[in-house]
Amino acid sequence: MSDEVAPRTGRGPDTSERKHLTFWGALSGWKPYRLIIGIATASPRRQFLILAAFPLLWVLTQHLGPMLQMLRVSFTDAYPVAPGVEQHFTLDNYARFFGDYIFWQPFFRTLTFASVFTFCTLILTYPVAYFLARHVSRKNQMLMLLLLLIPFWVGEIVRTYAIMILLGNTGAVNQLLKWLSLIDRPIPFMYTSFSMGVGIVYLTALYMLLPLYSALEKLPRSYNEAAADLGASAWTRFRRVTLPLTLEGISSGCTLVFLISTGFYATPVLLGGPSTTVFAETIAGFFHVAGDEWPTGAAFATIMFLAAIILTGVFQKLMNSLRKGDKN
Repeated sequence: MSDEVAPRTGRGPDTSERKHLTFWGALSGWKPYRLIIGIATASPRRQFLILAAFPLLWVLTQHLGPMLQMLRVSFTDAYPVAPGVEQHFTLDNYARFFGDYIFWQPFFRTLTFASVFTFCTLILTYPVAYFLARHVSRKNQMLMLLLLLIPFWVGEIVRTYAIMILLGNTGAVNQLLKWLSLIDRPIPFMYTSFSMGVGIVYLTALYMLLPLYSALEKLPRSYNEAAADLGASAWTRFRRVTLPLTLEGISSGCTLVFLISTGFYATPVLLGGPSTTVFAETIAGFFHVAGDEWPTGAAFATIMFLAAIILTGVFQKLMNSLRKGDKN
């Protein structure tokens, strides 16, 4: 038939088809491009390097880079350096911390507060995570988690001011206690370790809740049912079955909360008082003055970071030994 379409010759798209090709379609048919892609993806290792290039670059430039720069500054005698002034490297900034015990009190107070607040956050959020994972239907779990996430859509400062309003002399807590005739005058909750603790626990609860919920949600219900069939009480089932099998979630949540708590600055400033000064406030004080104090602040920040990492490593080691002991 005269109108029958002629068969293709296998020489690629004709002129009319080339006109309708997109940029990427034309690029994919370009021989040099195909050759380069073939060489770059010739092995799984090269494919992995291509996929990991951007995440590694992000980590190096946005996370590790600033920390290395802080470490470098901590060994200098002045930063930033004035024009015409030679910069020297020194250990005096670290010696200042170890040689003056006045800095030890906020340092150890920070580690103590972080440990106590981490434990309090665990105790408060574990029942919530357990209820969500074990007693809420799957179709409602995401809704409940969303409701718990809503307060965390706003910034740290806004949530800290919310705690200030709640615990103030005319706040909701004191008003409720007055209405119940439990107090005659307001209780001074603010600017104490209690108010700072409430604020930090509130701000870090999500970082504890999500790992605990994930660990509990993956725990098969048949384990507790089997323990109940063997005569184990509710407390025994929790102590011998649920708790050991959620140690990984506890370890992850406690690590996150502890590390975050050691670095809080705005919340202790707004909610704490003179007796609750933390090491982050001491570090910030060095950066609020002339440049010759910046290296000291960098050295103190490095000391705080290393101490938190070491304590976290010890904690992880302990949790790993507990998990191995339960498996044995």
